[in-house]
Amino acid sequence: MLAGSGTYFVSAETYLKAHHFRARQRLEILHRGLLTVACDFGWSLEAWAVFSNHYHFVGHSPAGEDSAASLAKMLRLLHSETATWINGLDSSPQRKVWHNYWETRLTYLKSYLARLNYVHQNPVKHGLVRVASQYPWCSAGWFERTVSPGQVKTIYSFRVDRVNVDDDFDVEAET
Repeated sequence: MLAGSGTYFVSAETYLKAHHFRARQRLEILHRGLLTVACDFGWSLEAWAVFSNHYHFVGHSPAGEDSAASLAKMLRLLHSETATWINGLDSSPQRKVWHNYWETRLTYLKSYLARLNYVHQNPVKHGLVRVASQYPWCSAGWFERTVSPGQVKTIYSFRVDRVNVDDDFDVEAET
């Protein structure tokens, strides 16, 4: 449900949409990094999907925070740490890895529920899997295991074709 402190849909992309995170190990580091910084900063994520050149999540800002005040600091840390790590692997210490992120505060319940479904189904949209829960770097499998079948059915019934999200990414499967 929508949090009083703020519920947000967030997307971020790599510079020039480069596929810096296409290998399994790289996706695992970005995925774990996102979940770790969110927890460290007090964000409660309800849906997430991580790809070779972008990610999305739906999350609630920390209790007592009247907005997404900590979001910039949280993502700056995530992007800095993952860029340093990826550039070390590729021997490219000065390369720009991350480009930008966007956040939208969700204030309507139906919009929130549709975006939850959108994020869960994003690996299917990008053609990486036939069933979202098969993609290990998204929340669909976790969601299906932790909530009731009725909740899964309800969330998955929300149409995502009308969700207005800048998501024109060509993603690459892990290598």
